[in-house]
Amino acid sequence: MSSTPLIALTMGDGSGVGPEVVVGALLAPGTSAFCRPVVIGDAGRLRRAAEILCLEPEVVRVERVGEAVFEPGRINVVDPGLLPEDLPWGRVSPVAGHAAYTYVRLAAELATSGDVQAICTAPLNKEALHAAGHLFPGHTELLAHLTGTPEVSMMLSTSKVKVIHVTTHVGLIDAVARIEPGLVERTVRRGEAALRGSGVERPKIGVCGINPHAGENGLFGYGEEEQKIVPAVELLRAEGMDVHGPLPADTAFFLAGRGDYDLVVAMYHDQGHGPVKILGLEAGVNITVGLPVIRTSVDHGTAFDIAGRGVADAGSMIEALRQAAELSSARGV
Repeated sequence: MSSTPLIALTMGDGSGVGPEVVVGALLAPGTSAFCRPVVIGDAGRLRRAAEILCLEPEVVRVERVGEAVFEPGRINVVDPGLLPEDLPWGRVSPVAGHAAYTYVRLAAELATSGDVQAICTAPLNKEALHAAGHLFPGHTELLAHLTGTPEVSMMLSTSKVKVIHVTTHVGLIDAVARIEPGLVERTVRRGEAALRGSGVERPKIGVCGINPHAGENGLFGYGEEEQKIVPAVELLRAEGMDVHGPLPADTAFFLAGRGDYDLVVAMYHDQGHGPVKILGLEAGVNITVGLPVIRTSVDHGTAFDIAGRGVADAGSMIEALRQAAELSSARGV
């Protein structure tokens, strides 16, 4: 076990399902075989989550990662003591938003200092984050800020299809305006490098168009594909990358689903998220590509509607921990 990667696992928003999926994942059979997770969160909230799940772990506060002891049934927690005991489930709370931000900040510090080999995150709530004064659209942008990284990409990874996004948390009109050949090119490069780093020797990449039928030679839209995507694809192909497109998005995902592409490049948030989520929330893992540290996450939100009821599925969290461990081993960190 001592050779498995140390992972900083952030608890996310304490009012959501984060505490439940964290406890469920850490006590699941097999998790301890591939990683040594240390939770950055609230020990009391994890104990409440365990009670709801009818589980009885030993939740132990540690001051630093080096104090963690990894034994069956034990959960190690670095707890900055930010949540009140009576925090309600399923409600937006600035207190919980600030705590969630702090957990991510501490995890980023641990990863950049080399105390852990990867970060894995439970979901935070954007409204709560903003109410606490931390004006970031989500984890991706927050981690880029904390690590001083000028540009990163969101990649969704499942066993059947992998998707990287050119734009993410912006409105559709703003997304189309933001897309330009340089951004498309850099996104493809990040995705290609991530796949090579995970063992895919020469990734085959399909690039989605923006309009229906990828514009169909100017029939739909105003030439966005030719202006914004084609120059990047041509440049990358000239360098020898196995890149194809722009493709109609429905065609690209169909082909990727049957194994023709190792990676699909989506132009905007829902173009990439929809096909992945139809596979099931437990199947997807969110990876931030381009950071100096490894970060994976569940591919679902705080689910306030079911928080505190003991019904949240820990499958995506288990898979996020697994992929964080695998990426750490592949990178040799």
